[in-house]
Amino acid sequence: MKKTLYMVIRNLAAWVISLISAAPFLLILFNSLKTSLSASDMNLSLPGLPLQWGNFLEVIEKGKLVGSFINSCIYTFGSVALCCFLSSLAAYVLARNHTKFTRAIYLFIVLGITMPINYVALTRVMIFLNLNDTQLGIVLLYTAMQIPFSIFLIYGFVLKIPVELDEAGIIDGCSPIRLFVAIIFPLLKPAIATTVVLTFLNNWNEFISPLYFLSSSTKWPMTLSVYNFFGMYFKDWNMVCADIVMTSIPVVLIYLFGQKYIVSGMTAGAVKG
Repeated sequence: MKKTLYMVIRNLAAWVISLISAAPFLLILFNSLKTSLSASDMNLSLPGLPLQWGNFLEVIEKGKLVGSFINSCIYTFGSVALCCFLSSLAAYVLARNHTKFTRAIYLFIVLGITMPINYVALTRVMIFLNLNDTQLGIVLLYTAMQIPFSIFLIYGFVLKIPVELDEAGIIDGCSPIRLFVAIIFPLLKPAIATTVVLTFLNNWNEFISPLYFLSSSTKWPMTLSVYNFFGMYFKDWNMVCADIVMTSIPVVLIYLFGQKYIVSGMTAGAVKG
């Protein structure tokens, strides 16, 4: 009886927490389907019939979301691919070479997780390298911002892979590159999947960096388009909410499909085998 009561209370608590967490998204979703007058109250009341699906079409047209969506895909997918490739290589080398120098390098890189970004110095670097206001510059910037945590995540997973696999590959005649690509990298799939999901979520939602380093509106990602759209339609909350919903959909989908990898990948490398 006590066990059943405990399970009921735990499930009820989980439902309450879930509903509270979902309330902001439901607020945005409901108001995106209302008229401008109905959405001005910004409450959780259900939208009246007929649903205003035309809000989304109007947002796509007036907010220029197609171009912003393409820009976000370029920045996010480009940085995710580059970050996973470089981080896995670096984590493997650092985890396999147990010296004071490699340990110092690893700790120096991981410190990037906690260190704040100095945008003044970063701006000078971007201008010096002719990367300011360029799509390549944003891709490289996103990659650099996510590499410390990615290396930290993959490093712990590499430590669980037996060194005997490396030795067996070398005996069979594998070159260092083939050893990593054919033997080690396939074993890193849980950590790589976790890195992909977390890096995607962080980079897609990034707002400050493109605001500072992209002066051309044609290169803006979707986060800046929402900011710009809000400035033009700050009285039409139904339009603003529709814009936010369309910007959030990729993040929600990626998280729903990748949440199992987040848990499994982060716990897999937590304990060295």
